[in-house]
Amino acid sequence: MITEDDYLYFACRALDGMRGIVEGLGDELANRRPSIPGANSPYALLTHCLGVVSYWAGALVAGREVVRDRDAEFTSAGPVRPLLDRAAAVRDRLAEDVRAAEPGAPLRAAPPSAYLGPDRELTQGAALLHVYEELAQHLGQMEVLRDAILAEDAGRDSGKSR
Repeated sequence: MITEDDYLYFACRALDGMRGIVEGLGDELANRRPSIPGANSPYALLTHCLGVVSYWAGALVAGREVVRDRDAEFTSAGPVRPLLDRAAAVRDRLAEDVRAAEPGAPLRAAPPSAYLGPDRELTQGAALLHVYEELAQHLGQMEVLRDAILAEDAGRDSGKSR
């Protein structure tokens, strides 16, 4: 139905879009949360997405042991460069996992219910679709975060010049 290359084109495009936003914002702004209640920083959101990819594709599809602290993903912060390097490595590993997947086969483990994934049993192919779903929705969310952060930052700068 869909080729591995087509899947990777769209999944990696979403992941690369998030990487570009975080890189463009730099260390200070990528770690900032806009004044939207419950908002994450772009840094934390990218960290979360790397956890999603690593766990769903790496553990549930490829069968690797993946240690993940989902709650800590949302409070993570730090310099951008190591995160971008990690994102590139996760992207490369995703390509390997997709190429090795058996789309119709069952998952190699059951996802914890706390991970808020789909509420039915999945095949490896469906888990990979969930990875894409998460990447696409969080790219859109990060675009809104970026716009809010830049608008708030511009407002701070204009207030300084008065």
